Amino acid sequence: MVYSSRVLAFILALCISVITTLFLTLFETVNATVLMVTFVISFSVSYILSFALLELLIFREINKIYKLMDKLKKKELHGLSKQKPNTLNPLEKINEEIFSFAELKQKEIDELRKLEAFRKEFIADISHELKTPIFAAQGFVHTLLDGAVNDKAVRGKFLKKAARSLDGLDALVQDLLTLSHIETRQIKMHFETVDLHELTQEVLEQLEDKAEERKITLTLHGSKNKPLVDADWQRITQVMTNLVSNAIKHSSEGGEVSVSFDIGKKNITTHVRDHGEGIAEEHLARIFERFYRVDKSRSREKGGTGLGLAIVKHILEHHSSKPEVESVVGKGSTFSFKLQRAKDGEDQ
Repeated sequence: MVYSSRVLAFILALCISVITTLFLTLFETVNATVLMVTFVISFSVSYILSFALLELLIFREINKIYKLMDKLKKKELHGLSKQKPNTLNPLEKINEEIFSFAELKQKEIDELRKLEAFRKEFIADISHELKTPIFAAQGFVHTLLDGAVNDKAVRGKFLKKAARSLDGLDALVQDLLTLSHIETRQIKMHFETVDLHELTQEVLEQLEDKAEERKITLTLHGSKNKPLVDADWQRITQVMTNLVSNAIKHSSEGGEVSVSFDIGKKNITTHVRDHGEGIAEEHLARIFERFYRVDKSRSREKGGTGLGLAIVKHILEHHSSKPEVESVVGKGSTFSFKLQRAKDGEDQ
């Protein structure tokens, strides 16, 4: 809004002329005609001078500032709240606008600082994660080159360990690429009607050997109605694989990992439950972050890239959903997520 110097000039001139006229009434020799002439002359001169002063020295510059702020608002400062116009105090509006501008920019600075901290943490994490399998493989290979290659027993043992380290490195790179592609939407979701029961059964069959190594029982609770959802089969398979694999990894030896479904009118909720070590409450808000581990030393011993739950989170976000977790330390954890029911399954 552009403020008018005419309004303030009129008010100032009126005040000056009234004061001048009132002052002259103190003299008995001054009659009404003189007072009237004085009022008119005083008002006219005051108005002209006030208008010229305000227009040339103040309002012209103030209006330039308003025009500049309007341009800034249109280009980038959409977050500034609209201020109520105050024609009697234009400087107050400028102060309010500058304060709003500073507040908005401070929020942007805070956000950039958070991103910078996240970037540094991410680089440190990825450097460590890449370094660990590389150094391990290097150590085994150099040992072989130093002469151990001539011993058949040692050669086979070290080659297997080197291969295992490289397999871990490959898994890490693949998970990073998957996460990056999902975040940048380079991977498109292909929605179709998916039978969660059938999908989960396939996932459990693939993880049977892994579960048997730790004597863990995998249980799939059936349902009278087929849990049909609108989803991307491949990506939800990845979600279930990561969740069940994570449950096996953190379950107590000889325990059980179970999968069940709650079928609602609009959504189907999948639960993956284990009876393992559990997660402390202070960690629950961060476990879906990249590389975040509740206990880094123990997690590295158990393997994994530290990206599984982050991938789960991003895949579910592309399904208009999110992962949830309930956990009690020493008793286990339950991960769950909702997916929209398929129309084919609503009538069953």
